[in-house]
Amino acid sequence: MGLLENVREQYLKAKDEEMSLMDYLELCRNDPLAYATPAERMLAAIGEPELIDTRTDPRLSRIFSNRLIPRYPAFAEFYGMEDVISQIVAFFKHAAQGLEEKKQVLYLLGPVGGGKSSIAERLKKLMEEYPIYALKDSPINESPLGLFDPERDGRQLEEEYGIPRRYLTGIASPWAIKRLEEYEGDLTRFKVVRVQPSVLKQVAVTKTEPGDENNQDISTLVGKVDIRKLESYAQDDPDAYSYSGGLCLANQGMLEFVEMFKAPIKMLHPLLTATQEGNYKGTEGFSAIPFQGVILAHSNESEWQAFRNNKHNEAFLDRVYIVKVPYCLQVSEEVKIYEKLLRNSSLADAPCAPGTLEMLAQFSVLSRLKEPENSSIYSKMRVYDGESLKDTDPAAKSYQEYRDYAGIDEGMDGMSTRFAFKVLSAVFNYDNSEIAANPVHLMYVLEQRIMREQLPEEEQRRYLEFIKGWLAVRYAEFVGKEIQTAYLESYSEYGQNIFDRYVTFADYWIQDEDYRDPETGAIFDRAMLNGELEKIEKPAGIANPKDFRNEIVNFVLRARAQNEGRNPAWTSYEKLREVIEKKMFSSTEELLPVISFNAKASAEDRQKHENFVTRMVEKGYTPKQVRLLSEWYLRVRKAG
Repeated sequence: MGLLENVREQYLKAKDEEMSLMDYLELCRNDPLAYATPAERMLAAIGEPELIDTRTDPRLSRIFSNRLIPRYPAFAEFYGMEDVISQIVAFFKHAAQGLEEKKQVLYLLGPVGGGKSSIAERLKKLMEEYPIYALKDSPINESPLGLFDPERDGRQLEEEYGIPRRYLTGIASPWAIKRLEEYEGDLTRFKVVRVQPSVLKQVAVTKTEPGDENNQDISTLVGKVDIRKLESYAQDDPDAYSYSGGLCLANQGMLEFVEMFKAPIKMLHPLLTATQEGNYKGTEGFSAIPFQGVILAHSNESEWQAFRNNKHNEAFLDRVYIVKVPYCLQVSEEVKIYEKLLRNSSLADAPCAPGTLEMLAQFSVLSRLKEPENSSIYSKMRVYDGESLKDTDPAAKSYQEYRDYAGIDEGMDGMSTRFAFKVLSAVFNYDNSEIAANPVHLMYVLEQRIMREQLPEEEQRRYLEFIKGWLAVRYAEFVGKEIQTAYLESYSEYGQNIFDRYVTFADYWIQDEDYRDPETGAIFDRAMLNGELEKIEKPAGIANPKDFRNEIVNFVLRARAQNEGRNPAWTSYEKLREVIEKKMFSSTEELLPVISFNAKASAEDRQKHENFVTRMVEKGYTPKQVRLLSEWYLRVRKAG
């Protein structure tokens, strides 16, 4: 099927479908979604979660304390928001069960650019998933079940059509009451339509925003008289009323109230009765208008605090179900957010040097963390990302200890994802001749942006220290390793030789035996073996060589037993891998002529340099980035 036919088919599928009231009741007998509440339809749209057993993943087990965590496919791209999504789903689950949440406003509270609006958009999209059934021509898409009285008709409806009594509100709209009088109580004259909720058509899903303090009134929510109809109808006639308010349009669906607490309090009163009693008064003298729907609100913390501290708002505070939406505090999840934003831009295919997004994510997370006691904030950031630091930083605490000390408001301030993406955009466009991003340009742009933000002096100093004291230092190590591994042509072979030799020497040293080199015939006694081992250990600062040697030899003997007597790969034991790398890179004077971009003294040096650049390009750098990063690294190394 072609594209245009496909669009037309989707359009026709969404068209209203008419039926008699009797046919509707028959449908209810077999399909509970025909009379389901908005919360129940939302749960059906969200679907069943995939349960992740975090015990099987070392990283997740540290973050989630071995819990089973639900992941909902409908929110797959909301990275690092597992707790937030779980709370939102819990709200809809309890509301669907008819508990107190059914009468509450779902309120997303969080910092700017933290994802509140994105969650709201996704919930509205999910509300479009299942159709609603409404009385034909009803200006508020009211449920046909409003025509039935719970006391009078409840038992019969339950017995004949399986519709539980709790679904009968007993409230018909003024429009329906007028029709009922016209039809002399003959319900069969009402028609029912199956309607597809739609954000674009403002059917059962709508948005309200606070307007100007001076001219905003409740008609934004409840509608008002249509002056043009007063020629034909009395002012209090339901047919003279324009049901254009947010509560009218969002009946049986969802009303999103943006920046709700910026609105004057008088404007919020209809929300109280709509949530508590399932109806609200219009601006005219006719009966109450029914409302079955979810009210979703969101705003920033400053607005919430001002609203909460006002004693006049107590009645409202009790009707709000708060879900805090903090910034992401996991570096790897923050990186996924940037990747998602890049995928949806023209920069999707632009070169991005390894480590760029990670560095930006680290800066963002550092800015959001509360400074820990007796531990570095950088270690805290790594622990929050699920790393185990017990071998590398004895002062690092557990994930839970950091969280308990930080308190519940951690992540509610700091640099927003929006700020980070603006920085990233500037980095990609920093060089006029190449649209690409790299960490060196990122550090420069970040510094410039921080200075331009006019932050409080202490905050500015703290942010600049993150860049200079943590990120630049760690990146110099990272890019140094990248350059050095690209320089060493037979890098892995060289590393394996050092590994095998170290293990052999350590084994003979532990046994207190002399070693004869099979190739040269040279004999090494215990003192000579010790000297050779120290050449490898000293550059890495091994404090207790005896224990280290025993540990390595025991590891290798165990590995050989499972590997048909062969030594494991030199990278297989993290501690020794780091030691060998430090040994390999401790004497890198010969590195300089190869990686520098100056004129080469010989054809051999030129060939080595070209090979080095080629290998860096294979790692994901552009030739221009190789030059920039090599020069930056040599400059930093010299300064160090």
